[in-house]
Amino acid sequence: MRKLKITILVENTVGVPLGLISEWGLSMLLDFGDERILFDAGEQGNLVNNAQILGHDLRKIDRVILSHGHYDHTGGLLKFLQYRGTIPVFAHPDLFTEHYGRGLKGQADRYLGVPYCQRQLESAGARFHWHSEPLELSSGLWLSGEIPRKTLFERIDDQLLEFKGGDVVQDSLYDDLSLFYVTDQGLIIILGCAHSGLVNIVEHAKRVTGVQKVRAIIGGTHLGPASPDQQQQTIDYLRGLNFDCFAPNHCTGLSMLSKLATEFPSAFTWAMAGNTLDFN
Repeated sequence: MRKLKITILVENTVGVPLGLISEWGLSMLLDFGDERILFDAGEQGNLVNNAQILGHDLRKIDRVILSHGHYDHTGGLLKFLQYRGTIPVFAHPDLFTEHYGRGLKGQADRYLGVPYCQRQLESAGARFHWHSEPLELSSGLWLSGEIPRKTLFERIDDQLLEFKGGDVVQDSLYDDLSLFYVTDQGLIIILGCAHSGLVNIVEHAKRVTGVQKVRAIIGGTHLGPASPDQQQQTIDYLRGLNFDCFAPNHCTGLSMLSKLATEFPSAFTWAMAGNTLDFN
């Protein structure tokens, strides 16, 4: 098993007072020693500044994984590409879906999708690889593919919409991807926003990898906007995992983060910009 060090480059909050810049978004650097992966790119491009402050050279990144096509996970991609140059980018074929959110009048008037067109990103060096099925990227490291929606209580946020065939409908967010890493102590599950439902993702990770023990869950859980019923049933499920590390952030929301810290005091870890997580 390769060691893994995860550095939070961009998040809503800053955990290390070194001049880092926070933004509404998420970007993480996964360093396996022989391979470096950028998981999401945040909203504004502050990942470049933050990485330099933290002593990471983003020109050494081997590939990019995009969890889904929302602006707060893809908006920094162009600035990264202009800094890094040509690089493979792995994502779901629906990455450029017209993702929208409800505005003040309840209409789909807030564009939430990728801020750039595919051609613009490709001209800056993105070499897209589209995957909707699970894919083993390297030894023990899996791209989830589409997440089957099997739970009855996990639902896509009803504030999220998409344009399909000229109509405005509930966003399906099939482009929601996660990463699963198999270690000797169990699965490390890395999330973008968990729009498919945290329980759905964990159960899918077990099926894809054949590993039942969950060691760590890291990233956005989208439990903040979820209904109280979904929040409680998810917490009840998580209690049965007996994980070693739980590092939710971003769309989890501050009040839910506080609740999760209380529910899982021995496993909970803050995952703000500048924080690192080491798995040996």
